[in-house]
Amino acid sequence: MVDIRCSGLRYARCRPSPLTPFAKDLTMCGIVGYVGRRDATSYLLTGLQRLEYRGYDSAGIATLRSSDSIRVIKVAGRVAELETEVRRRAIDGDVPASLGIGHTRWATHGPATPENAHPHLGGNGLVAVVHNGVIENFENLKEELSDKGYRFASQTDSEVIAHLIADGVQQLAGDGSLTIQHCIEAVQQTIARLRGTYGLAILFREFDDLLIAARCGSPLVIGVGKNEQFIASDTSPLVGATERIIYLADHQIAVVRPDSIQVLHRDQGRIRPEIQALNNDSQEVQLEGYEHYMLKEIYEQPKSIQNALRGRIDHDNATAKFGGLNLTTGQLRAVQRIILTGCGTSWHSALVGEYLIEELARIPVEVEYASELRYRNPPIDPGTIIFGITQSGETADTLAALREMKRKGHPTLAICNVIGSSIAQEADGGIYLHAGPEIGVASTKAFTSQLTVLAMLALYFGRLRHVSFEAGQRIIAQLERLPAIVEQALACHEQVREIAKKYYQATNFLYLGRKYNFPTALEGALKLKEISYIHAEGYPAAEMKHGPIALVDEHTPSVFIVPQGTVYDKVLSNLQEVKARGGPVISVVDHDDPHVAKLSDDVIHVPSIEDFLQPIVASVPLQLLAYEIALLRGCDVDKPRNLAKSVTVE
Repeated sequence: MVDIRCSGLRYARCRPSPLTPFAKDLTMCGIVGYVGRRDATSYLLTGLQRLEYRGYDSAGIATLRSSDSIRVIKVAGRVAELETEVRRRAIDGDVPASLGIGHTRWATHGPATPENAHPHLGGNGLVAVVHNGVIENFENLKEELSDKGYRFASQTDSEVIAHLIADGVQQLAGDGSLTIQHCIEAVQQTIARLRGTYGLAILFREFDDLLIAARCGSPLVIGVGKNEQFIASDTSPLVGATERIIYLADHQIAVVRPDSIQVLHRDQGRIRPEIQALNNDSQEVQLEGYEHYMLKEIYEQPKSIQNALRGRIDHDNATAKFGGLNLTTGQLRAVQRIILTGCGTSWHSALVGEYLIEELARIPVEVEYASELRYRNPPIDPGTIIFGITQSGETADTLAALREMKRKGHPTLAICNVIGSSIAQEADGGIYLHAGPEIGVASTKAFTSQLTVLAMLALYFGRLRHVSFEAGQRIIAQLERLPAIVEQALACHEQVREIAKKYYQATNFLYLGRKYNFPTALEGALKLKEISYIHAEGYPAAEMKHGPIALVDEHTPSVFIVPQGTVYDKVLSNLQEVKARGGPVISVVDHDDPHVAKLSDDVIHVPSIEDFLQPIVASVPLQLLAYEIALLRGCDVDKPRNLAKSVTVE
């Protein structure tokens, strides 16, 4: 293995530092790369298909054969269209490429066109680059390169990177032969000048056995193979291709060749990377007979909830246990306040967590939109800990909020699904969901897994404070019922399908619940908006009469979440207010409910469970309702317009 030394250059500050705001880093875009002995094109297309859930509007690949020019194929559209174009442009007798990079782009600088799609070429085809992130100083760099004679084929910021690397390579090589060391130093020089965020995969025309990857604020994973190596923006393209991975950290460069991987750090030079096992089951990223990933993931919830519970119940002490909080029992007992922060669905789960922790543990909890927390500069007393809740572990707003809180000296913890993600690496500790890959853009199983973890966290803090042993046992008994109860709740699917047929042409929906089920109403409305594009709003049911009841008419269905519990009678009264004004009512009720059916136009029955776990069970029919309505409206359920799975846009 060649000993490659870092040149000693210092990189420009990576934008997601604790003191600087995030750029519009779009890791909803996807990156794949391959170097080895198999057909690179086949792997790249398969990998891009697995990254489609991230959200994108164009796609492309660049491949290199021995002693050949870089071949780039790009389309504005889906990966399936790219695959068609690759087949159309195939040349009989072509030797399969052994090296390549690919990308799915979500448009920022310039519309979705083949010219703006990645990969981008630099220096008349000397270099090809794919890029996730945003380069904030690209206009100045572009002007400088234009003055040198470089011509730009796109409107993107990313093409600047390709030309900068090409310019560096040419200057370093001079009139002599180009070496791999020249390529490495050119990449180092380039990223030292970039201000913003980037995840990069780079290939060079002169080397058919070399890829270089670099990261600053945008995730990259290296797949370790035997005489072949892989690059991806997350692990999904690597499943089934390799069982060993390296997570690149910020300010690292990976020099990737078929038989070696070398990692260089900005400050430390060459380092020994940690190789980890890739545990994802390849079946988890396949449809397995389901029509859509969203439907598959809805039906996986009994299993994902069981996985969230597994190993975390301490019967002997009637509490929950977590191995990754990295705080002592004494430190956790001394907590005086908890802040839960997240975005979208994760913010809704945080709202449920607020109710749970305050009721069971009597600890004050504040829920903050992550996008607001880092800018509000709220007063935070000592004794406060912050939990960032995220499925992907890459959400820019949540990561920024945690960094800001960490900079101010507060312990930061994560509730996260993706092992090795940016938030998982940067938080002081945390809890993994173990929900498995969630491919559908609209979160389902990650949401109910978040609620399950938050319920266990509330039990844990409660047992540290005042919850009795007997009460802890009762809570555990209810938690252990959850997988079976959610399995039973899925039996409502046929009911939901028939209801969807009645209301799929509505243009507005209201979702209403109280106490624990107010956040459930918010989440139900969000699911409908995300995948069916119907306007929907969630409210506390009692708030209807303070304004939103003006929206009620015969064309606006109201979905009431009315399981039996402490506020059951109150929600019934709110329901009657809607009925009195001619509004259609869909009610989610316990299976043995004696009253609501008489007052509702349509009823969805779910199994009974204690009220603090009702949001998990009640979410199932709301997910199915959104799914069935979206199908009837002809929407792309797994890839709704304008949305992405890993939202790193601030």
